[in-house]
Amino acid sequence: MSTATGTGPGPTRNTLALAALGLGAFVIGTAELVVVGVLSLIAGDLDISVSTAGLLVTAYALGVSLGGPVVSAATIRLPRRTLLWVALAVFVAGNLIAVFSAAFGLLVAARVLCGAIHGLYLGAASTVATGLVAPEHRGRAVGLVFGGISVSTVIGVPLGTLIGQGLGWQATFGSVVVLGALALVATLLCVPKVEHRTGESLGAQARHAFHPRVLAMLAATVLLMGSQFIAFTYLTPFLEDVTGISGGAVGAFLLIFGVFSAVGTFAGGRFADINASATLLVGNVVVIVAMAALWAFGSNAWLVGLALAGWGIVGFGVTPSFQLRVISLAGEGADLAATLGASAANVGVAAGAAVGGWALAAFGTGEVPVVALVAAVVALPVVWATRFLKAPQAPAPGPSAGSGPGPSAGSGQDGTVTVPVATAG
Repeated sequence: MSTATGTGPGPTRNTLALAALGLGAFVIGTAELVVVGVLSLIAGDLDISVSTAGLLVTAYALGVSLGGPVVSAATIRLPRRTLLWVALAVFVAGNLIAVFSAAFGLLVAARVLCGAIHGLYLGAASTVATGLVAPEHRGRAVGLVFGGISVSTVIGVPLGTLIGQGLGWQATFGSVVVLGALALVATLLCVPKVEHRTGESLGAQARHAFHPRVLAMLAATVLLMGSQFIAFTYLTPFLEDVTGISGGAVGAFLLIFGVFSAVGTFAGGRFADINASATLLVGNVVVIVAMAALWAFGSNAWLVGLALAGWGIVGFGVTPSFQLRVISLAGEGADLAATLGASAANVGVAAGAAVGGWALAAFGTGEVPVVALVAAVVALPVVWATRFLKAPQAPAPGPSAGSGPGPSAGSGQDGTVTVPVATAG
């Protein structure tokens, strides 16, 4: 359980706090993906092949998948607000190392470090965000945090790529450093102090976080995200070879996907509050329809555009529901489990990219969406089954937590706002 301390944080302060958390997510999302736009510049400057430079993407994903939970476990007893600004400070330092890296090995190490902080920050930001709002608005709060990731694909990555092309790849990482410093200042100024109490050992936390019901939800995350990245990883060659567009038109279609992804993430938070399990199920069905449309009508640019818009809405729009369900199902292990959602998503990204590469080589560009379609169909019964997973009951409130019959948020005489563990159906 966490308690937000202060003089009764009001709606304006909470809005500013959520905006600061979203800004941090925006910086982290930009840093993760912008490297793709400057790979050739890095390769030329460091005298390596582009495929070798591509290991920077892999290094970051490994940092998120493996390093995030490890670092989270090591810092589980740190106050959440402290953890947020420490994570941002280390993230800024990691990108500063990248700016001055003259050796590829050092650049890889910096990316692994930043990847580990990625998972740590998103986990801590999710738990803090859900503690700043009423239980019925927690999905919306998570949506605001992860909306920063989606907006980074629309704004941060293109701008970072342009900066790199004009001023060099070091300037791209330098811009991330500047934005990260701004997010750090915003966190220090706007995010209220959160009293973090953990009465259980790390082992007990882990038992909650790695409970079979949580692992089942993480497996559904891997399958649904993986099915999407089978197609998304090779979306550009599909648009060029199958749809028959090129140049700026490809960028326009990718922008369609990015804009609708951002909208979907924010809207997905609201739907998560209504019914997270139903949101996941509907999202999976829409992904299946979108993949089928790309496969069947890939040569029709208008229909492809509509398919990308629909896919974009749900593709990342299911993220708040996944994160909210993982946190809820983990119960007292929510702080540790919150980082596992990002890890599972990155496992799905890596697996989807690998399967997509195999499909591209084995069947050709036009058949990649049908492989993604099959994977999304496989994910459907798993996602459907997760709706029957039940979150553990929150511990009974103590005498000072309120006199109501069940868990509820309340304020003590000292202005402390106690926030119970929420459940998401």
